[in-house]
Amino acid sequence: MVGSAAPSARDTAAERAGAARRRRRRLKENLTGWLFASPWVVGLLAFIVGPMLASIYLGMTKYDVIQPPLWVGLRNYVEILTEDPLTWQSLRFTSLYAVLSVLINLVAGLLLAVLLNQRIKWMPLWRTLYYMPTLLSGVVVALLWLWMFNGHFGVVNYLLKLFFGVQGPNWLLDEQWVLPGFLLLSLWGIGGAMLINLGGLQGVPTALHEAAEIDGANAVRRFWHITIPMISPVILFNLILGVIGALQSFTYFFIMTKGGPNDATLSYTLYLYRQAFDFLHMGYAAAMAWILFVYLAALTLLMFRVSRGWVYYEYAKPR
Repeated sequence: MVGSAAPSARDTAAERAGAARRRRRRLKENLTGWLFASPWVVGLLAFIVGPMLASIYLGMTKYDVIQPPLWVGLRNYVEILTEDPLTWQSLRFTSLYAVLSVLINLVAGLLLAVLLNQRIKWMPLWRTLYYMPTLLSGVVVALLWLWMFNGHFGVVNYLLKLFFGVQGPNWLLDEQWVLPGFLLLSLWGIGGAMLINLGGLQGVPTALHEAAEIDGANAVRRFWHITIPMISPVILFNLILGVIGALQSFTYFFIMTKGGPNDATLSYTLYLYRQAFDFLHMGYAAAMAWILFVYLAALTLLMFRVSRGWVYYEYAKPR
């Protein structure tokens, strides 16, 4: 009896010692991981979470940087949504620009990806050339297109005159043509969507196309019934990123038109910038920022909800 109990006690003590060593090792690994992640965590708290919490408070104050914040409650939100006509004008323009530019870029980016997915000579070069414009900063692109859209010596009007024999408009000074001009400018960054679509196209199984071709499906039917469903998650990704980016558009409108002519290109973020840095209405601008955040969050959730009906995930569990 005694001889059989002694090994059991020794085994129990060894197990406890082993468990303690494992706990110390896991603790050391966790501490090491948090140590390496600490710069990011500190940056997140100091430059993202902290300013967001501060903006919630400032959005409920009257604050002009010079005087201390004065608590006004929801007054800023009420004024923005019911008393400021420029808020709704800027939001309408921004939403219209977002819808049109995203649709144009989705279609053009997909078609360009299909073309660059073919087996032709120097294909890596063509892909690189189409992607390179996206590497330029927004300010450089804005200054470049400011020259290209010039009504007297711009490249765009020169090409219209050369190939179609028509005199182009003064793009950035005409209320009827300034939005089409910015939609044309939005195609400059098509390389990003093209690259993502290209990755999706190369993931479509060739066996599906071969089987459909044997059944008599032509190229258009194969593209519509096979390619589009298979890359629908990629299309959703480009859609969400495109909408979020377009609704926050600022650089082009600020540098090229300053919101003109007659506030025809006054984007929501540009109006927010004016309130904050031109008029020093910091509390008002903080409230505008949170309204934009809620608008973006609602649109994103809506797109995810609607996507259940048209996005196909190959390995998703059946509902």
